[in-house]
Amino acid sequence: MRLQWLMRSFAFFAFVLVVMSMIRRFKFNQDNSVIESNSQRLFKCIRTLQNLRLANVKLKAELDNLNKKIRNQQRIKELRANEPITPSKEYEVLRRRIYSNTKEFWYYVNSGLESLNKSMIGVERIHKIKNNVGEHFRSLLKDISGLAEVDNYSKWRQQESESLSILVQSRLEEIQNPPNWFTARQLVCKMEKLCGFGCQLHHIVYCFIVAYSTQRMLVLDYDKYWRYGDVWPNIFLPLGDTTTLLKNISVVEWPGNQNSQIVHLPPIDYIHPRPYFLPQMIPADLAPRLTVLHGDPIVWWIGQILKYMLRPQLSTIHILDDYANKLKFQKPIVGVHIRRTDKINTEASLHTLDEYMIHVEEYYKQKELSGNVSRKRIYLATDEQTLFDEAKRNYPEYEIIGSDDISKTASVKNRNSKEALIGIIVDIHFLSLSDHLVCTFSSQLCRVAYEIMNSLYPDASSRFTSLDDIYYFGGQEHRINEAVLPHKADGPGEIDLQVEDQIFVAGNHWNGYSKGKNLRTGLLGLYPTFKVTI
Repeated sequence: MRLQWLMRSFAFFAFVLVVMSMIRRFKFNQDNSVIESNSQRLFKCIRTLQNLRLANVKLKAELDNLNKKIRNQQRIKELRANEPITPSKEYEVLRRRIYSNTKEFWYYVNSGLESLNKSMIGVERIHKIKNNVGEHFRSLLKDISGLAEVDNYSKWRQQESESLSILVQSRLEEIQNPPNWFTARQLVCKMEKLCGFGCQLHHIVYCFIVAYSTQRMLVLDYDKYWRYGDVWPNIFLPLGDTTTLLKNISVVEWPGNQNSQIVHLPPIDYIHPRPYFLPQMIPADLAPRLTVLHGDPIVWWIGQILKYMLRPQLSTIHILDDYANKLKFQKPIVGVHIRRTDKINTEASLHTLDEYMIHVEEYYKQKELSGNVSRKRIYLATDEQTLFDEAKRNYPEYEIIGSDDISKTASVKNRNSKEALIGIIVDIHFLSLSDHLVCTFSSQLCRVAYEIMNSLYPDASSRFTSLDDIYYFGGQEHRINEAVLPHKADGPGEIDLQVEDQIFVAGNHWNGYSKGKNLRTGLLGLYPTFKVTI
């Protein structure tokens, strides 16, 4: 009985233990399930948070991008609001043509009245007419010049000129500083022309034009002929970081080929075959912009090359500044260059000081229409010392600025010294800084000053008066005029023109007529300048 009770008790306790074990196991499994469920939920939450964070990053990036676009659009809008108005090519060409033809009209009338005046027939009446026509002429030029100030294009002209200048200067610098000097293609330019400073300077310009057009680094070979070779590096910056001729590589004569590493370029007078890109040509990619901006693009182009070539050393800048203070150089001022000595009766005719002063006086009459001119100034550059005394004696109403010392060094016997070179550079510098230039374009020095002047202004093509030649570059291809009006020869030496006739220009006679050869008829003679493009 007792045993039975014990068995039942044992069975009961076993049952209880089994039940409790099952309950504990069920509870454990339930807890694990909850934990697993919670873990899954937590994982999902974390993943959702990560997705939200990624979405937030994307949204922030899109927001930043949108804000950037909005800022750019606002900037573009601001730039457009301040952007200069760009003129059409037709407008700029026509504006300059009106100005030029007004001058040609004056040349014609003035020359005709002057010849009548010399015949002593009705002198007083003719003199009065001439004065009245002169006043009309100056008034017209003033109004036409004023167009460029009020037509809302002046800002564009300045910015366009600066933009083009930066482009050209950076290209020249890139050519002269190749990434690998040892593999760079070189163009050797020997200073072998036996001529004066202006002529040799233009020889380097010619070499630079060829180097630019063939994408070769220009190397100057001073040789024994260049009298300024020893002092040049002390006055101007080098053309590049390393512009030394490569050694142990054969030099090929022009034109060579694409694989020729070093090509020697002969002087412009002897180059064969002649490349198409010599003056009067300008770089094709610049031409569409330059023909709108400038009245004579070839002058602007050459002026930019001189700008790179003639970058002064710091010591040279100090010299020029000292001269400016010493001479009290200030505007308004007219630069007058009178070349005498070795040029007269060989390359140029003699022109008296009075001939130059006629044009100086004309400039100041024009200037006075726009306001009072408190002091009329001239920067006189000459190789004839006596002209300073003559100018001060005969024109006391003018302030004559210039240096007798420079005039002495410019004489033939002193022309090869370092002092002479400094004197030439000083004269060119101040002539180019003048408001107007009166000279003879038969002088290379005068043309250099005019070319540099055109690197200082958007368009300085009307800031000169030449007593002889029109502007030209030695060894250039012909300057071509095209007839825009017909002309029937009406006097001795004149030629017929039909619209679109091409004329090789020989020169302007500054009396309303130019001289040239009509390529259609083959005839050489005179024609009214206003009937052609200039």
